[in-house]
Amino acid sequence: MATLRTHATIDRPAKEVWDVVSDAGNISAWFPAVKTSTATGGARSCELADGSPLHEEIITNDPELRRFQYRITGGMPVESHLGTVDVIDNGATTLVVYSTEITPDSLADVLGPAVEEGVQGLKQYCET
Repeated sequence: MATLRTHATIDRPAKEVWDVVSDAGNISAWFPAVKTSTATGGARSCELADGSPLHEEIITNDPELRRFQYRITGGMPVESHLGTVDVIDNGATTLVVYSTEITPDSLADVLGPAVEEGVQGLKQYCET
């Protein structure tokens, strides 16, 4: 299983960043690889920038911990996946840590850069 992690410090209060991250259906507003997105109940459906579908199960959306977790369930040939976004109050700023565990390991080469762009997209979206 490949494990990836990236982070960014965002110059906004943690509550504001959490409001963006926890809005599962709005990931397309800040994650460049996602063209469109909707969420209903415990599921999120996305269309990627290349037109491919992506289906996810929302595992955790915890406002107290400010932790969002999801699994890819369709659209990519994953054996297992867990994505975790932690939003951490850092006083005047917010630390966002985005971790991903994925099998097969070869998908890390595709997912890693996309997640890095996603974190930078979140930073830009929240700070503008």
